Amino acid sequence: MNLTIQEGALFIADSHYPHHGNDFLLLLQKLVSKEITTPQLFLMGDNFDLLFGYNDYIQTFSQEAIDLLQALSKTTEIHYFEGNHDFCLKELFPDIYVYSRGEQPVQFMLNEKQVAVSHGDKYVTGAGYDLYCRLLRNKTTLTLLRPFEKWIIDHRMGKLSQKKICRTFHGFEKRVEAILSHYKDADLVIEGHFHQAKRVGKYISLPSLACQREVGVIKESEIMFVSVDALN
Repeated sequence: MNLTIQEGALFIADSHYPHHGNDFLLLLQKLVSKEITTPQLFLMGDNFDLLFGYNDYIQTFSQEAIDLLQALSKTTEIHYFEGNHDFCLKELFPDIYVYSRGEQPVQFMLNEKQVAVSHGDKYVTGAGYDLYCRLLRNKTTLTLLRPFEKWIIDHRMGKLSQKKICRTFHGFEKRVEAILSHYKDADLVIEGHFHQAKRVGKYISLPSLACQREVGVIKESEIMFVSVDALN
């Protein structure tokens, strides 16, 4: 497959559905009904506040959005970059290009630019976080936890519903500088995860749908931040 970002491509990051607003669900409904159209949909991770594979119970919290995504994937090219809240999704979305943390970043072309695309929690995270990710995003781990799934999931969903996810990242430019040391060959880097909606040199920190109520849209080969209310 030729990995090219097309004009009009839509980037949705950090929706944290269902706890932090219904904009993600409403966007999916409008995409399925063709009220909003796009040649490509890039889901940049943490679109669900908690969703992972090999577990039926967790799906019950977001079933309508899951069904819409599965339907949309039959007609639209979708790229899903797993985040730290949504992972092990390949079996759940067989018609979507799903990229695990280990497979990110993924290289795309945007005209003549080499673009690295990732959720954003791959680099400058620390050994402890890396180990945590390897253990949690593992089919064996998720299977072993299944006898306790309802208690664990209910407890975690309760915590996530109260979590404050929108804040200014002080010293963000220094973090970006460290992250960019891993992207020396890229002309442009597009990531979510940080909820900042900022541009720092060649680094694009996408807006969080939950926080800024904005998405990224490719217009004239540039990525623009657009309010969900202005999409058509």
